[in-house]
Amino acid sequence: MDCVRIGRRKVGTGRPVYVIAEAGSNHNRKLSVARKLIDVAVEAGADAVKFQTFSADTLYSRKTPKMKYLKKSTPASQSVYDLLKSLELPRKWHAPLAAHCRKRGVDFLSTPFDEAAVDQLAAVGMPAYKIASFEINHVPLIRRAARRGKPMILSTGMADLEDIDLAVRTCRAAGNSRVVLMHCAIGYPPEFKDINLNAMLTMQKRFKCPVGYSDHSTGHVATVAAVALGACVIEKHFTLSRKMKGPDHGFALEPDELAEMVGAIRSASASLGSEKKRCTAAELELHRLGRRSIVAARDIARGQRITRDDLAIKRPGFGIQPRELERVLGCVAAKSIGEDEVLTWKMVRRTRGVRRNK
Repeated sequence: MDCVRIGRRKVGTGRPVYVIAEAGSNHNRKLSVARKLIDVAVEAGADAVKFQTFSADTLYSRKTPKMKYLKKSTPASQSVYDLLKSLELPRKWHAPLAAHCRKRGVDFLSTPFDEAAVDQLAAVGMPAYKIASFEINHVPLIRRAARRGKPMILSTGMADLEDIDLAVRTCRAAGNSRVVLMHCAIGYPPEFKDINLNAMLTMQKRFKCPVGYSDHSTGHVATVAAVALGACVIEKHFTLSRKMKGPDHGFALEPDELAEMVGAIRSASASLGSEKKRCTAAELELHRLGRRSIVAARDIARGQRITRDDLAIKRPGFGIQPRELERVLGCVAAKSIGEDEVLTWKMVRRTRGVRRNK
């Protein structure tokens, strides 16, 4: 399937890139901040704003060791469980956040991390389900979401083709073939050498579905490169300020950077054009005036046989083309031709021994 519909938008090859502004947990459990994040995403030109719906009780064992990247951004005494508990998005926020998104004209999305969240998000009319990279092997969750019949956006960080195949087959077995695969490099942030954007081409060829890119790198170079390779969906974390406390603020874009990224994505997408190589409408004037044609190097009298010394190859390009030079040599001037005048076939006539196609 080359194209899926997410809300009011068709997403796929040849369509405008669908940009998901990933608010994630950067609301810091303040509803006012969550609403402000939606406003920022709208002002930046994003198509959707995505949050995360998880419960610390069902997400991590309390005995989970802390990841290296979290040690840099959280207190040493704070466990993974306690951190996640402090970042939970209250599920009573779904309805007001979805309503605010509708009011502002963007799609509301939130990644479900448990089966209850799938049903709760369905209740607010979410137009698609995004499954996080960490959940690619959570078959019951994927199956539950797929059965809702909404497009499935599957992130594939840390996954191999076998993992992806299982997730896609799970969706299709549930009667849902509306799948978008998101390439992703897990790292907060990852190094550019580890991003491996060319894997998108492998996934697109193997699974025959739209492919996008979920980015955790710094800046937006990788997102523009992904668009150039054919990404039809881009997801990027953003925040109101990288100075805010929390694990995901440090690698997220600030409001002006998000707007800059969306603008760069739109420009990159527009620049791809089609596979046809031709003179475009925008090039027509310079095609006529900036290319070369045959002009008179000096005055040529009417009836004079034309020699190479009589001719020059100059701009503009609306006269006899330079490739016709040999056919012009030996012709006779049908009229007086002034120096630097652009030659046309009406100005010359052939003589015996000189052939010219009409």
